[in-house]
Parts: sequence; C-alpha cells; structure tokens
Amino acid sequence: MLSYLKVFVLLGAMVALFGAIGGAVGGQSGMLIALAVAALMAIGMYLKSGQLALRAFKAQLVGPQQAPELFEIVDRLRQRAGLPMPSLAIAPHAQPNAFATGRSPEHAVVCVTEGLVQLVNRAEIEGVIAHELAHIKTRDMLLQTVTATLSGAITNLAQFGLFVPSARRRGSPFGPLAILLAPVGAMLLQATISRTREFEADRIGAEISGQPLALASALLKLQTAAQRIPMRVPVPMGALAQVNPFASARAGGLMAWFQTHPPTEERVARLQAIARATQGAGPDVGPGAG
Repeated sequence: MLSYLKVFVLLGAMVALFGAIGGAVGGQSGMLIALAVAALMAIGMYLKSGQLALRAFKAQLVGPQQAPELFEIVDRLRQRAGLPMPSLAIAPHAQPNAFATGRSPEHAVVCVTEGLVQLVNRAEIEGVIAHELAHIKTRDMLLQTVTATLSGAITNLAQFGLFVPSARRRGSPFGPLAILLAPVGAMLLQATISRTREFEADRIGAEISGQPLALASALLKLQTAAQRIPMRVPVPMGALAQVNPFASARAGGLMAWFQTHPPTEERVARLQAIARATQGAGPDVGPGAG
C-alpha cells in the first residue's frame, strides 16, 4: 500500500526536476528560485490537488437529491470497503469515464462523467465506482493527482525556458537539453506509477464489488467509447481517468513507455482470472459483453 512517505518522496523528486530546469535556465540563482517555487507548489498541490482535478474536468459536486442512485451505490460500496463517505461529482463529458481525487479518504471525491451514467448498466457502474474506491483505499488518488498536476507544471516551466532566449543565455550551455529531458522524466514517472496502480485498483475494486466480470465489461465499453468520443481535458490529468481518455492516440514501441494506462485487454484478462478463481469457471467477457 502506498504510504504518505512515498507520496512525499515523489513530491521531492518533482521538486528536484523543477530545480534542474531552473538551474539549466538561470544558473544557481535560477535553481534556488525554482526550488522555492516548486516547494510552495508541492504544498499547494497536497492541499488543493483535488479541487484542481475537479476544475480540470469541469466537474461539479452533487448530493443525494441530484443523483440518488449514484449516491446510494457509492454509499453502499464505500461501507463494504470500510471507507468514509466520499463526495460525489459529475463531469459534463460525453465520454464515459471516472476518477477519484483528494488528499485522503476523509477528503476524497469520486467523479463520474455524464457519458458513463448513460452507457453502462448498474452492475458495471458498481464495478467502475468500486475501482475508484480502491484508489481511495490505497491513497493512490493523492499520488496520481499530485503527479498529474506537477507533471503538467514541469512541462509548462520547461516550455517557458525553451522559448525565452534571454533566459537561456543566462543558464548553462546544456540548458536546452536539460529543459527537454526534465518533462520526459516527469512523464515517464507518471506513466509508470499510473500503470502499476491501475492493475491494483482493478483487483481491489473487484473485491469490493464482488463482480470482477462487471468491471471487465465496463472497461471494454469505456475503452471502445474513448476511441470515438473525445474528451477535452489537460493531457497530464488524463492519467486520473479509469481508462485512457485519449485512447485514439495509443502507440506501441517506445511510445508505450509513456502510456499512463495498461492495455485494457490485459486488465480484462486479469479480472477474468480473478472471476474464475473466486467464482468458478464462467463465460469470459468479450467485446460485445454487457
């Protein structure tokens, strides 16, 4: 299970990347300024990362009056998971997807898109929500939200350094190379962490819902929909979603290292194996299931 210590180690690594860019652009003084700014941002991300994630997805908090069925599902499943009741939010996107955010289980939010509510059946939406509750249970949502936010900030800072000639002249002759490599490092770190945690959230989510095949069916539907329905959110925030919201841009080879989500087919296969182990042999979920 991810601990707060690992979260702070990650934040420290992101701060170090900020410092590296600052040093490449402005020498020692640039590094000191970047480190100070990054430290303040890291604290701010820890406290406000959830709000920033909701804003990036244009999501609005809702209560039991606006979404009674969703509220009931979340409440029942969070009790099975032994969690406090998270806030519930709905994002106005046609693409079916979901994510969890917040700095702790006591300050967590489960967000679903309007497209999700319209596409999947009740068993599948329970699987999707159980997956997000798994992120809350293991505190992944803090790690992934902060990573996504800081990854985007590192990229923006690097672009500033790359396209401001006066800043480059004050820095190291290796500045442009460092400026290019820092965002790549941030993206690789974000992608590696996200892929690993999605498998674990599938496993724990299947335990919470007791319906691994329903989650598998939902993942297939979400993946297929993501390939034809765009979602306009900042690219780093896409790692928070249950399936890659930019699925049409999937790539193989070296580019696969930068994919924030493992292949849906592999996730489905693992869920089918869980179902066979816990429920006995049954029909596998195919592309047309659900």
